[in-house]
Amino acid sequence: MKFFISVLFHFVLFSYAVAYDPLDPNGNVTIKWDIVSWTPDGYVADVTMNNFQMYRHIMSPGWTLGWTWAKKEVIWSMVGAQTTEQGDCSKFKGNIPHCCKKTPTVVDLLPGVPYNQQFTNCCKGGVLAAWGQDPQSAVSAFQISVGLAGTSNKTVKLPKNFTLLGPGPGYTCGPAKVVPSTTFLTPDRRRKTQALMTWNVTCTYSQFLARKNPNCCVSFSSFYNETITPCPTCACGCQNKNNCVKSDSKFLKMVGLNTPRKDNAPLLQCTHHMCPVRVHWHVKLNYKEYWRVKVSITNFNYRMNYTLWSLVVQHPNLNNVTQVFSFDYKPLVPYESINDTGMFYGMKYYNDLLMEAGPLGNVQSEVLLRKDKDTFTFKQGWAFPRKVYFNGDECMLPPPDTYPFLPNSAHEHLSFTSFTFIAAMFFLFVTFW
Repeated sequence: MKFFISVLFHFVLFSYAVAYDPLDPNGNVTIKWDIVSWTPDGYVADVTMNNFQMYRHIMSPGWTLGWTWAKKEVIWSMVGAQTTEQGDCSKFKGNIPHCCKKTPTVVDLLPGVPYNQQFTNCCKGGVLAAWGQDPQSAVSAFQISVGLAGTSNKTVKLPKNFTLLGPGPGYTCGPAKVVPSTTFLTPDRRRKTQALMTWNVTCTYSQFLARKNPNCCVSFSSFYNETITPCPTCACGCQNKNNCVKSDSKFLKMVGLNTPRKDNAPLLQCTHHMCPVRVHWHVKLNYKEYWRVKVSITNFNYRMNYTLWSLVVQHPNLNNVTQVFSFDYKPLVPYESINDTGMFYGMKYYNDLLMEAGPLGNVQSEVLLRKDKDTFTFKQGWAFPRKVYFNGDECMLPPPDTYPFLPNSAHEHLSFTSFTFIAAMFFLFVTFW
């Protein structure tokens, strides 16, 4: 019985890790196959990949899609994408297929390929924007001609065992499911056509599967306390501690230092937290009806710059954001009754690129928030965020008991000042009466 309960617990935990993000409960990558025509030995399909995740994009070097054919299918040709290997096509004479592998691996084409190799929404190097950040750039597509396959709805066998890298691990894909055929409008928008057959594959992301340690950490400071709460020590693991570089090292002057490696191994600046990215939240000013926060993001990886970066913050006062000065901002409301989460991201062509570690490896902005008299306080760390995500991965926060606290002397000083003012007014009243 104990064994059964243990297995059930781990199954529930694993399922939660794979399929559910509480701040983006409906986020997923959906891959849709639309058969648009039959061929003598198979079919031609338009394959469309939609990134429906609100704040998690697929960055360079881009997505990689794989599957297993149900029978002995081959890929005769592709437009807008290519397989990484052709496989063994020695049994074919004359026309040689594009790919004969049982388990093909497909990648997007790079920008600038010849026009006759392009397809709608292709050729972005596999980069997909987040749906909440740029819906028009959250789509990728290609066309595939499949042979030695079924030639009707009844004889087609759906591919299985789909995999998605974006660009690293973390995604889990479900089985292909036949859905109602997609409809299309002609260019003049006066006629509808529809796919001969359509199936969908849904892939969800889990940080638990993507990496063992966090990829970012958070530090805090405030105007009312000189203490700076740093990121926790080894917040992102210290496995790179022996290969890090000090900020004043002569090694940083080497040519090619910032060139990414094929295995995407980072080259981090030596810090106590050893995180590629640090987010700093500074409570800057206090006004009568407003308060002001400065947010800074620093890159400590010399081999990585972050295009289309995003920062998600959960804080109860984000329901009253008055102005964001140097970032774009969008509230995230996964649950209609709660408005405590927002996404910050760079302004296009201004600061949407977080450069590699060094003098230019940071972006920052200030946020003005209107106070809610019923909830606002500087006590007990209320002014600091509950959760922080960078590029869709949750960052490690400091322990709550280390947050900058409101000094007791502030309350004592306030009480003393009030008492002194009242006493002085009473003295003047008695004197001049």
